[in-house]
Amino acid sequence: MSNANINLTETQPLVNKVTSKIDFLQQLQRAIEAHDDRQVYALVDQQRYNHEIRKKDDEKQLDNTALISDVFPELSSFLSTKLVEYLHSVYPFFYFEETPEGQYQFYFGNWWGRRLFGTLDVLNVKLVFDDEEYKKVATAFALEGEHKRYNSDQIDELSQENDRLQQLIDEQDKRDQRKAEIRTKIRQLSQEKGMFFGGTKQRDEKQRLNAELSHITALDEEADNAYDMIKQNNEKVLALSKEDTLIGYEKQSIVDQFGSFKNFEQRNNSLYRDYIAQLIAAQN
Repeated sequence: MSNANINLTETQPLVNKVTSKIDFLQQLQRAIEAHDDRQVYALVDQQRYNHEIRKKDDEKQLDNTALISDVFPELSSFLSTKLVEYLHSVYPFFYFEETPEGQYQFYFGNWWGRRLFGTLDVLNVKLVFDDEEYKKVATAFALEGEHKRYNSDQIDELSQENDRLQQLIDEQDKRDQRKAEIRTKIRQLSQEKGMFFGGTKQRDEKQRLNAELSHITALDEEADNAYDMIKQNNEKVLALSKEDTLIGYEKQSIVDQFGSFKNFEQRNNSLYRDYIAQLIAAQN
């Protein structure tokens, strides 16, 4: 075997890999020029496309994403036009806002106080929900069986605390009367003299009365701040009630569009397959 043949045999695997990468980039170029979003998705993540769309896995499939990682923002921008249009039809209550090129965040609703609900991963066709906001809606749906709203327990606790504070205010005269009685009794005990055992009982009684007086004084101090605390709690209740109203809007929007929260979750999980299927159908 000649040296040329030996060298060719040794370099062929490398040549094949380079050829594959060149072919990948050429295919991607043609897909972009043809505005063929489906083909772009098929090329950008071939393993996922084969698994979820073609229903087959190819362990020998080369991963060429490193070749295009520096143009991901531009690719996202290119793919976002049709995707955002599609998402508007599937999630009419989400409002998308482009931030940097090819990156989107979305809000839930167009009403006052609407929330920032997450971001859009264009290349992976995925809604990346804000964990806290998503959990609020999920919990609100779960609480329906208990006939509760998301903030019902917190509002009840604050309302009960306000009732207690108001009672402190209302019972000020009773506490003043009791303090006067205790002080009179302490003076009487201090003036009394008796035997050793009697003196011990007097000391014990004075300690008990002083402890009760300290407790009542602490309640007086709390009552002095009660009006401010009630005002603060009312402001918290108002904020929580407004949040419950917003979550109520969100729940109703989901039910109107999907029928249930479970259907909403299932659609989120199948979004990639559903969108690619829509692109395929549009080509036929």
